[in-house]
Amino acid sequence: MEGEAQTDSGTHIKRVAVIGGGISGLAAAYRLRELAAAREFPLEVELLERSTRCGGALETIRRDGFVIETGADSFLSEKTSAAELARRLGLGAELVPTREIYGKTFVVRAGRLVEVPAGFMMLATAHFGPVFRSSLFSPLGKLRMALEPFIATRTSSDDESLDSFVTRRLGREVLDRVAQALAGGIYTADPKHLSTTATIPRFVEMERRYGSLFKGMRAAERARASKSPEVSGARWSLFQSFRNGMATLPETIATRLGGSIRTGTEVIGMSKTADGWRLGLAGGGSGSIDADAVICAAPAYAAARIVSPHEPAAAKLLGAITYASAATVNLTFRESDFEGPPRAFGFVVPAVEHRRIIAASFSSFKFEGRAPAGAILARAFIGGELHREMMNLSDDEMVAGVRDEFRALLGVKAAPGITVVRRWPDAMPQYDVGHLARVAEIERLIAPIPGFAIAGAAYRGVGSPDCVRSGEAAADTIFAKLSTPK
Repeated sequence: MEGEAQTDSGTHIKRVAVIGGGISGLAAAYRLRELAAAREFPLEVELLERSTRCGGALETIRRDGFVIETGADSFLSEKTSAAELARRLGLGAELVPTREIYGKTFVVRAGRLVEVPAGFMMLATAHFGPVFRSSLFSPLGKLRMALEPFIATRTSSDDESLDSFVTRRLGREVLDRVAQALAGGIYTADPKHLSTTATIPRFVEMERRYGSLFKGMRAAERARASKSPEVSGARWSLFQSFRNGMATLPETIATRLGGSIRTGTEVIGMSKTADGWRLGLAGGGSGSIDADAVICAAPAYAAARIVSPHEPAAAKLLGAITYASAATVNLTFRESDFEGPPRAFGFVVPAVEHRRIIAASFSSFKFEGRAPAGAILARAFIGGELHREMMNLSDDEMVAGVRDEFRALLGVKAAPGITVVRRWPDAMPQYDVGHLARVAEIERLIAPIPGFAIAGAAYRGVGSPDCVRSGEAAADTIFAKLSTPK
């Protein structure tokens, strides 16, 4: 067991243990350091990560001129937490936007790629013209969409599934041919269970406020047009990344934290002491560590085990948050290997198409500098809630499956140069109907636990900015408790 740290004058130095070295835990640990430095408050931070590396789903492989993302490849710029953290780390110049000229997305329809109509966002549009000209929808499907402004507004304020919301307002075709695939690409979820208030609150608010998604989209368009370009930002810069890959952010934080990080160290239990907490450790950090406060940024199922002895009701709710598994398959090709590569960000695959991938993206078109000249870097996404059986395949079988799909959809027959398969078991939290109410109850139950907070993708957003915000909020809460005189 490690003893308490003290200053030269014998004053007890407060210690915070952060459980989990994904971007939420890293952001929490770094925020604690920032707050302590700004307040000249003596504080020691220990970050404990079960695996051999930090960063979680932000992992970049740099090889032979390729910048290969095995997890998330970008983040939403309109959610500012990640970019603001990057700038505080001195990484502002490393932020890069997507490439405007390739800002298209396709969807697979009847075995071929069809461009998503211009102005169509997730499940709705402000302009019916491009939709009516598109081959993506049938005449009856288009007519049903055109009736959306006349559909009665839902009166209940209860949460609703994506399946129910989209079919109610826009019809089954929009769900099956676009919305399920676009949402599935983000949440790898079943639309029958996916919460609208937790995942697409903007559209829920449009219905509530305007009585129609079409009218809400038109109002949003007018609001954007009324702002200067400097304020609203170009559409293509909706997503950002880093010049040398998404891992730039966790790598930089980990470097700043230095010896405060312990990898290969799993927290197996947490018990109360007179002044704080004692964490039981396994792995490279076997034994225990004492801390005045703890931030748990581990997945919800791990948080449930840690919390269980102290707040069983919260543990039960944490354990009820389910997870899906997924995998990414990165492949490199020569441009000449394609009959005509769709110069776009990528394409999504609706479940009704019954294919072995759920989406694919072209990293070398999406961002500058992802591949050498004359080469294409592509990646496919496999698994998720609707394709659980795909995770039973071997790596070679996954690569073969992706190659078959690329051959059928893109005409690519050549063997790839580099292949990288990365599995993400139980990595995608499922935001089921009622999710935000469950999270609010978890937060209410945990709040009285002294010197303890939770953070992570399982609660209020799965994107990198959401995770950064969650980690920093937990750090703010814990620091306020430690630094307030009793």
